[in-house]
Amino acid sequence: MEYTGDITSLAVWEALTKDKNAHLVDVRTIAEWNFVGIPDLTSIGKELICLEWLSFPENEINKKFGEELNNFVDTKKNLYFLCRSGSRSRSAATLMTREGFNYCYNVSDGFEGRMNASRQRNAIDGWKFNGLPWVQS
Repeated sequence: MEYTGDITSLAVWEALTKDKNAHLVDVRTIAEWNFVGIPDLTSIGKELICLEWLSFPENEINKKFGEELNNFVDTKKNLYFLCRSGSRSRSAATLMTREGFNYCYNVSDGFEGRMNASRQRNAIDGWKFNGLPWVQS
């Protein structure tokens, strides 16, 4: 497998709550963090790691992503990668597995979830839809 596996946002919350060595890595853009919101992990005594996978507005892969991630955690921790809907986070989990991180998971439903029939997010699944803690600046 390219990375450890897919996991839902609800399962990630449970894992973060129980595992002191688990980290949530939000790979969305600065604009998304500021305008859409971010997971709030303060109630479980954790800090969110925010690292852009793609830079905004150029939409280019952050070539220093792995190096920056190494500044936060070591390669043996459980890392849960989160983006809007599970696509960029899958790419990040795949690359970090190749870079030697042992336990890289993709949050498959992301922060905003899949689109419904009306092409709207936050209506089927995802961190926000599931009522998990989040804040907005």
